[in-house]
Amino acid sequence: MPHFRISEAARLLGVSDDSVRRWADNGRLRLVQDDTGRMAVDGAELARVAKELVPAESALPAPRESARNHFPGLVTAVHKDGIMAQVEIQAGPHRVVSLMSREAAEELGLEVGVAAIASIKATNVVVDLPRGRP
Repeated sequence: MPHFRISEAARLLGVSDDSVRRWADNGRLRLVQDDTGRMAVDGAELARVAKELVPAESALPAPRESARNHFPGLVTAVHKDGIMAQVEIQAGPHRVVSLMSREAAEELGLEVGVAAIASIKATNVVVDLPRGRP
């Protein structure tokens, strides 16, 4: 399972390092010691908090190719069967679900708590207005 330093966890959650430390102090977030002896956040724990927090925007840098079609975030669920895998990514306030081959998910090492980027190519985009707007 990947571990994230406090500064990395803060960036991924869109909060300050101090917020992550405060959350650890008050029990909202569990810290562990990484291989170097530094305090870190387990990837699965970070994914749990990301789902609760749903930050306003993602903190991972977007790829240079086309930022409008790339949604960086954290893997929050992976469901695999014999051939296929369903991967959920919390990308800021958005939940993105991808269906892919089990082999692809395993090759990418996708598991809860891994930082990932959902790249979306759509041939059909439906635009709607929020309810209550004229």
